[in-house]
Amino acid sequence: MPFFYGRIQYFCTMKWIGQRVSFVDDKGWTTIVIYPEKKPIVTGLMGAWVAMWLVIGATVIWSLFSLQLTQQEKIILYIFLTFWGYYAVRVVRSFFWILWGKELIKIDETALHYKRSIKKYGRSVPYYLENIRKIELFQPEKRSLQTVWESSPWVQGGERIQFEHLNKLVRMARKLNEKDSKLLFSLVTKRIDDHLRRKK
Repeated sequence: MPFFYGRIQYFCTMKWIGQRVSFVDDKGWTTIVIYPEKKPIVTGLMGAWVAMWLVIGATVIWSLFSLQLTQQEKIILYIFLTFWGYYAVRVVRSFFWILWGKELIKIDETALHYKRSIKKYGRSVPYYLENIRKIELFQPEKRSLQTVWESSPWVQGGERIQFEHLNKLVRMARKLNEKDSKLLFSLVTKRIDDHLRRKK
């Protein structure tokens, strides 16, 4: 019963920024969830492409060990499998991200905790509030090469918020539009400022 009650309370207090960002203000912390953009047609095409790419790799591996090939032909197939394996990892990871990925941000009195999660897999990293510097909003210009590049579903980058933490650049909030990016940036900076102010 307590778990069920907690779920009701959670959904009652959840707020949204656009269609991809939800957040909950609880006692002492704020939890933010950023979901990837969902386009069923694009997801279906990506799934078909991933399946085709895996079948190609499996066929090449079968040929390598089952057919009588010359040394030169084997070298060519090994080179192709190196290329194939590199892109297989990238495309499968991108596909899984669209299906089950999300960015998790938790801001409490000590740190901003950030996690990129696929289902339940991922590592939460704390960035202590006192060490966060130069937090800023980054939005590429419309019709720029970077905007075109980031529009590809295979590209996982496109983070909109960045800051420095102990001389390390940290980026988050993938592929949000300009309006949602500004609202999220305002929320994050306000919660950080509120916690720092309470410490003084």
